[in-house]
This record gives sequence, structure tokens and C-alpha cells, in this order.
Amino acid sequence: QVQLQESGGGSVQSGGSLKLSCAASGDTRCMAWFRQAPGKEREGVALFPRSGSTAYADSVKGRFTISRDNAKNLLYLQINSLKPEDTGMYYCAARSSPHVSWSAYLYNYWGQGTQVTVSS
Repeated sequence: QVQLQESGGGSVQSGGSLKLSCAASGDTRCMAWFRQAPGKEREGVALFPRSGSTAYADSVKGRFTISRDNAKNLLYLQINSLKPEDTGMYYCAARSSPHVSWSAYLYNYWGQGTQVTVSS
């Protein structure tokens, strides 16, 4: 059984930065960060399979950095140059398959989320 716990969200002004963390337990071959704004579908923002080949959504490239500490079972998301449209609940997700996917439906495990609010 995999358990995920996010932390690090908060309220910041446009242009600010945050670093999100996700503590994981269990077998997490492929991990990812998703976000969900009010009234919108959950969308993937960054993927980190165990192979290490990270991937980013076009909307966050150059601003978000996903990293992983396998020894400590921690997943991070460094968010820079925050924009109001980045506001939403950010979720850590994991799946047992080593293959990456942008589809939230293919992830077996989810954290409870951490809120990011960006004001202009």
C-alpha cells in the first residue's frame, strides 16, 4: 500500500516561489504532480518516473522543476515565477507502473493535496 503526504503550499504574490514536498511510502515507480483549479479538471504538471526522465506540461516549462530523493522517498516540486493561473490544489500521485502518463485515471495513489494560491 502506498501512502502520500504533500506539504509546502501557501499564498504568495505573482512572481513568487514555493517548494512543494511529497513524502511517500511503498513502491512508487512513477510519480507525478497534478493540480486542479476550481471548476476545472485535474491536470498533470510534472512527471518523474523512476528512470529519471522528467516531463513537464507546456504551461509550466521553465518555471516548475520536479525532483526526487529516492533514498528518502521524497518528491519535490519547485515552483518559480508563480502566476495567478497557477492557483489550485496540488496533488502528489503515484502508480506502480514505471511508464509515465499524463492521465490522472492511471494513477493508483493520491495524496490529500496542498493548496497554492497566487494573487496578482
